[in-house]
Amino acid sequence: MSEVAIAVNHLNKIYRLYDKPIDRLKESLGLSRKKRYKEHYALRDVSFTVSRGETVGIIGTNGSGKSTILKIITGVLNPSGGEVQVNGRISALLELGAGFNMEYSGIENIYLNGTMIGFSREEIDRKMNDILKFADIGDFVYQPVKTYSSGMFVRLAFAVAINIEPEILIVDEALSVGDVFFQAKCYRKFEDFKKQGKTILFVSHDLGSISKYCDRVVLLNQGEKMAEGNPKEMVDLYKRLLVGQAEEHEEEISEKEEFREELSENEKWRKTYPLNPEKLEYGGGEAKIVDFTILDDRGMPTNTITKSSSFTIKMKVKFFSQVTEPILAYTFKNIQGTEITGTNTMYEKADIPPQDQGNQLVVSFSQEMNLQGGEYLLSLGCTGYQNGEFCVFHRLYDICNITVISSKNTVGFYDMNSKVEVEY
Repeated sequence: MSEVAIAVNHLNKIYRLYDKPIDRLKESLGLSRKKRYKEHYALRDVSFTVSRGETVGIIGTNGSGKSTILKIITGVLNPSGGEVQVNGRISALLELGAGFNMEYSGIENIYLNGTMIGFSREEIDRKMNDILKFADIGDFVYQPVKTYSSGMFVRLAFAVAINIEPEILIVDEALSVGDVFFQAKCYRKFEDFKKQGKTILFVSHDLGSISKYCDRVVLLNQGEKMAEGNPKEMVDLYKRLLVGQAEEHEEEISEKEEFREELSENEKWRKTYPLNPEKLEYGGGEAKIVDFTILDDRGMPTNTITKSSSFTIKMKVKFFSQVTEPILAYTFKNIQGTEITGTNTMYEKADIPPQDQGNQLVVSFSQEMNLQGGEYLLSLGCTGYQNGEFCVFHRLYDICNITVISSKNTVGFYDMNSKVEVEY
């Protein structure tokens, strides 16, 4: 038996892009001798191998070709050039439930889906109890799936794909389906696959899961393989890649930005990050946050922070009036909008002296990242007291996202960093 489970050799995928639908029609009917399309390479000369029993992650920015590769490996798409060799039976968690018939019951769809994967009825019968127990949708399994809620639908689809026991499991952003308890069950099953020595090809934007589960990582950029190596090196390289792409993105939307104080382009720290177009900005205007940045433990600008590492939030503030008691603050929210943590210069007893019109200062908040892995929203503020009254000078709510990478999450928002000892 081959030690190579998946071999991707010089893979290309080219799409033809037409300016107008009529151009596509003319070409398909042979009515045009002129080339009326542009070629777009979704993948260009990509090669890598996955050894039997190995877990390999694929990461990259949106549009880098991650999902395209998985669809070619699973036979959903045909390549424009190159080849893929697969040694082993595949189960793919791509578009969950894509092969389901909405008129069939859940039971009928289990047989349909299992047969499409390549399993016999007898093999599916042996796994039926495991599938039903994992999906946990009760008697709905005997009803047409068109009557299911979206949650029940993905639970059943996931249960079928994960319990068929393939030799190769291919996962595309599919581990976070259903409620939190079902997600935990999905991750336990995923870990069981690893322990059993199954081959796994894993695409995810969750860099914490990539770091935790993968033996090796392939980094794609704009359809080409940029690098491959151990998870930490590839995640670090991906973070630098994100910074470079965000700068280009920022130039495109700069006309929509409201941060256009007297700063030259090379002074704008915030150009490093894609900013939230739905940010909430308000204040009296006596002072303004004209720039900000987030630095990791190596001093690199990034909005991706590794859990338990140190990081710094810096704000540059300009004063347009005399302010006697300025207070600078930051806050983290989860994506549901709940404030998780934050602090300000007053809480930290780092009082700022009165500022005159035209003054400019930089405030840095340095700390350790103890939030659980996930996505958060950063808010910044400049407030204070004028004549004994509390005033808001400038606030930027949900200005950008912060991704926390973690290989170990505990319960709740924070890790208590417990030290555990067991005595016998």
